[in-house]
Amino acid sequence: FPMLGSNVLRMSSRIEIKPKTAAQKSKTSSPSPCSSEPAIKPQPKPSDKLNPKTINPFGASSQPTSAFAATYAKGGIPCRLMHGSVKHKLQWECLPETVPFDPLLVTLAEGLRETKHPYTFVSKEGFRELLLVEGATEKAIPLLPRLIPVLKATLAHADDEVFGRGLDALVQLSAVVGPSLNDHLKHLLTNLSRRLMDKKFREKVTVTLQKLEQHGGKATVAIIKSKIPTYCSISP
Repeated sequence: FPMLGSNVLRMSSRIEIKPKTAAQKSKTSSPSPCSSEPAIKPQPKPSDKLNPKTINPFGASSQPTSAFAATYAKGGIPCRLMHGSVKHKLQWECLPETVPFDPLLVTLAEGLRETKHPYTFVSKEGFRELLLVEGATEKAIPLLPRLIPVLKATLAHADDEVFGRGLDALVQLSAVVGPSLNDHLKHLLTNLSRRLMDKKFREKVTVTLQKLEQHGGKATVAIIKSKIPTYCSISP
């Protein structure tokens, strides 16, 4: 009987060892797919940065906050941000000259109120570059009734950087459409007058008004003075 008990113990110990060895084998083999899985997942991410259809700076659960953000998230903006060592730039999917201004110029203007990257850069630079294309004047003038309310909201924004982008965009638009802006200018002057009282923006707002006069002609002076009586004309 002692020998029988010893054999039983040996057999049972062998039975116990076998599943442990199998479990150990499965444990040692499992890190291979698990460790390779994280290595596989990041691979598409660099290309995602170049693809506006997949960029989502707010995260998967967040919703776009503007018409620009929604359009950008769907890949509706035909340009993308290219990261440079010194400065960023835009790369257009097609020649800007071939892009319809309606509705892209209005959508880019909407994006000027964004406060998150890459929306801030894409909207500002896209608006500027689109207005530089040949024939921009004829394409932009019909859109003024839709652009002015958007720029008005930008100039009324509490964020200083948003307001600064609004000033830049207004000057760029004025340079392109010239006197055609005069009919809409009064809608923007109240916000400019308010910021003119802010020492931080006084100089930049003054320069903006001077640019508006330069591009709009003598008629612009009377329009500006109707809302900002203290404005001094640049004309002799």
